[in-house]
Amino acid sequence: MRDRLDIQPELREALATERPVVALESTIITHGMPAPRNLETARQVEAEVRAAGALPATIALLDGRIRVGLTDGELARLAGETDVAKVSRADLPAVLAAGATGSTTVAATMICAALAGIRVFATGGIGGVHRGAETSFDVSADLQELSRSEVAVVCAGAKAILDLPKTLEVLETFGVPVIGYRCDELPAFYSRTSGLAVPLRRDSAGEIARVMAAKWGLHLGGGLVVANPIPADAEIPAAAIAGHIETALGEAAARGIQGKAVTPFLLARLEALTGGASLAANVALVRNNARLAAEVAVAYLALTAEG
Repeated sequence: MRDRLDIQPELREALATERPVVALESTIITHGMPAPRNLETARQVEAEVRAAGALPATIALLDGRIRVGLTDGELARLAGETDVAKVSRADLPAVLAAGATGSTTVAATMICAALAGIRVFATGGIGGVHRGAETSFDVSADLQELSRSEVAVVCAGAKAILDLPKTLEVLETFGVPVIGYRCDELPAFYSRTSGLAVPLRRDSAGEIARVMAAKWGLHLGGGLVVANPIPADAEIPAAAIAGHIETALGEAAARGIQGKAVTPFLLARLEALTGGASLAANVALVRNNARLAAEVAVAYLALTAEG
């Protein structure tokens, strides 16, 4: 797919000269937040990456091309369109072939980032094993992609609407390191803790970079999860959000909402049920993840330059 890859000139030069770059997904713009908050947040996240010493590379599919790095006008275009395909691994070929507009999920962003040579990616939360997956078999493609693409994904854990214990089990089965950044429990997106022990803990960007270098130096393939807790002042405690999640899940089941439509529906319902608190938390955590991702990208390049 490299012949369909368009890398913004500033980013192409940065990658060629080994300057730090952080990939950013685009589904948070088209499916994760309402307008105008979606565009405001996209701009803020890019600014956080730059402020921490790296270059942002928001990724999307436009006019039959994989675009790595969007102009402000292209960000606005994505934020304003209503008929945008939500693209994961299975959707990439068809959306590209059709010349359609598509926003990239965690899985698709990882694929495109790896094609471009970007090693670090910041997002809100990864997908995982959905509740009731033992009967629905609803498991996000993000998990398998983490076992394939050599990209470190900085997130606030898996989305709280998921079955977190099963998500951790699948990541372990796929051989994906899950690193808690300055924490001993897996963050649960809106909440700093989940009651689940995180498999690994590292307390600096440099320590995380060393795990990345060791994994890929061993040719193990696949990525890593860097779980970064939401800032304390933006947290919604697990006990406070749990009831709203159950309500939203019940509504989704009653309406027969399935597959890729589930997460956008649940996020929208949680925003309504929490009076906007969940959206504010989402913005805070993705900005926080962008800062850490930039620090990790800087540390990884410094480490590999030494080697």
